[in-house]
Amino acid sequence: MRYIVRSPNVLLLAVCAVTLIAGLVCRIAGSDEAARLLWLVGPLPVLAALGASIASALRRREAGVDILAALAIVFALLLDERLTAAVIALMLATGRTLEDYARERARSEMTALLSHAPREAMRFEAGEWRTTALDRIAAGDRLLVRHGDVLPVDGTLTGPADLDESTLTGESRSCARTSGEGVRSGAVNVGAPFEMIASATAADSTFSAIVRMVESAQRGRSPATRLADRYALGFVVCTLFVAAGAWLASGEAVRALAVLVVATPCPLILAVPVAIVSGMSRCARRGVLVKDGGALEQLAIARTLFFDKTGTLTAGHARLVAIQTGPADSPQRVLRIAASLAQASAHVMSEAVTSEARARQLALSAPQGVREAPGAGVAGNVDGHTVAIGSFEFVCTTAPAAAWSERLLRRVAYEGASVVFVSEDGVMTGAIQMADRIRTDTPRALRLLRREGVDRIVMLTGDRADVADTVGTILQVDAVRAGQTPADKLAAIDEARQNGPVMMVGDGVNDAPALATADVGIAMGARGAAASSEAADVILLVDRLDRLVDARRVAQRTRRIAIQSVYVGMGLSLVAMGFAAIGILSPLAGAVLQEFIDVAAIANALRALRAPAGLGGVMPTGSAAQLQQAHTQLEPVIEQIRQLADELPDLPATAVKGRLSDLGVLLKQQLIPHEAHDDTQVYPRLAPLLGGDDPLASMSAMHREIFHVTQTLNRMANDMPTDGPDSDWLREIQRLLYGLYAVVRLHCAQEDELFHALGDST
Repeated sequence: MRYIVRSPNVLLLAVCAVTLIAGLVCRIAGSDEAARLLWLVGPLPVLAALGASIASALRRREAGVDILAALAIVFALLLDERLTAAVIALMLATGRTLEDYARERARSEMTALLSHAPREAMRFEAGEWRTTALDRIAAGDRLLVRHGDVLPVDGTLTGPADLDESTLTGESRSCARTSGEGVRSGAVNVGAPFEMIASATAADSTFSAIVRMVESAQRGRSPATRLADRYALGFVVCTLFVAAGAWLASGEAVRALAVLVVATPCPLILAVPVAIVSGMSRCARRGVLVKDGGALEQLAIARTLFFDKTGTLTAGHARLVAIQTGPADSPQRVLRIAASLAQASAHVMSEAVTSEARARQLALSAPQGVREAPGAGVAGNVDGHTVAIGSFEFVCTTAPAAAWSERLLRRVAYEGASVVFVSEDGVMTGAIQMADRIRTDTPRALRLLRREGVDRIVMLTGDRADVADTVGTILQVDAVRAGQTPADKLAAIDEARQNGPVMMVGDGVNDAPALATADVGIAMGARGAAASSEAADVILLVDRLDRLVDARRVAQRTRRIAIQSVYVGMGLSLVAMGFAAIGILSPLAGAVLQEFIDVAAIANALRALRAPAGLGGVMPTGSAAQLQQAHTQLEPVIEQIRQLADELPDLPATAVKGRLSDLGVLLKQQLIPHEAHDDTQVYPRLAPLLGGDDPLASMSAMHREIFHVTQTLNRMANDMPTDGPDSDWLREIQRLLYGLYAVVRLHCAQEDELFHALGDST
């Protein structure tokens, strides 16, 4: 509330309240002249402030409800109705103070972060933990976070941790994080001490980005014109007509004053800002910073949505998709060897490989004699073996190309992915396929946005057309524009704005012009560039696209409530004007009546604080992360299904039975128990959160298909002669393997999306 104390309108409110109360005391004490003087002192400053507001509005060629308020005070003073003028002034001063509150409240929601910023960290140096200044922390440093400490930089956990991320996400519950997970600066350790590996400097970490956003919001523009002012011109004309008619018909100027008093639209002046600030506050609790009320309204009505691709629709960083190996190696071993060497490189692909290995809880070795060719690859020694990782050309300088490499290169070219090849002791042993995956929450977010009234979704990206088209086809956006420069994005938004308000979501510096031009610019995530957050009207502080759905729901509900307040306020004022015109309401009685109307209007506006309807419930803290982690542990099994399918045509006939039997054992020991546990233990817990008789029936049907295909493969392996299958039998096995791979991969993706949604707080 400190910003309210600093507001000049608080002084006006204090003067009005004090003079009104003091005047009443003087009247009761019999000092009428003193009371009349006090009731004159109170309205004059308010009248001066109204004059300045009206002059400013007229310069912008706008008409506001302030005109009626000023006329009511002036007319009351001219008719020597000073008590009435004092009451009107008090109502108006209250309204102006609430408008200040509406302008500043959303900005203040996150300012506590500034005092929350860490100043130092515990770094492992020379065999001991030492306190180190935050600006000296670098990527790769080993850090200790004690109980109650704020995470100083972004990083990767080397063990489990219990974190309070409320300053980042708005969620009050603690979050259990597992080894290998990425964590963000600004979270608080509420559990036992743990270690982490820094992945960024303090300046490039999440918390610093949020601080930049907060500072940008504090410098942001003031709220747009009040919703009430849009109806002001017609309402002002109607009020003046009724007041003049009452005066002429009755010959009593006091009736005209009574009309002006009850027409002073305090329900509009008070209720609309209250609704707006309630909506902005609700958004802030969900990790969405809305810079002003105008942005909240545009967010509610815009029906065209533009998205950047990288970092917005996709995660913005490479993730492991598959591991290709030769017959003599396993995916886990290739990943462990590659990640061990990748620890010595700061390249983004090396960091992605290392993070994936840690997420799978692989024990990494320390590399020796590391030599890096910038942009090409890294070579060195791991566990006494000469290892090289990097591009196909780089690794081919250390080992001949493998038989499967040409097929892999062709496939990843179609899929728009990248590959890290691995060689060991002069042999190309494997390749790690990486891609910028679509965010887990992106499909759900786009579906819900369409349900919330977004008619057209367009993807703007500077990426290649083939990559962009692939993402666009998967997400079924309405249009894809690839190879876009910042100027191209700007032109696309300018063109779309001719058909109505436009939203633009982005996270990079190249998105800043488009964000500034759109009716609602939305900066994606706490890791977005400072330029994009400064240009945006709305900032998603949580790195989740589905929070935009929450913000739109809140905005639409807030706008409905605000418009209801406008119509209810005008309707009640019109009814009261009728009674005042025929002499039933005196000016003072009208002012008192307005106070009761104010209370009703504000109570209605406060409904915007309530959360819009969403999911029926949420999973217990940490459950979603645990279930998703189980899928990560299952990745090696899924990769072996595809690997065997790829290798079948080249395998000796006598080796097929053994390889298929080995895979069958692996599926029986790991995949089948996992799916059976989900079907019998996890799904019954999730069903009540979703509602309905059997909401997970289709998901359970996929379990049955997995069981069926797995059983079929096992029978085929058991019935296969030792000299191997014939060509038809081989094609059937390959068909089943590819089918099983596709079903399991799709099923895990669907479950991840469901867990992600149910793991969110309401």
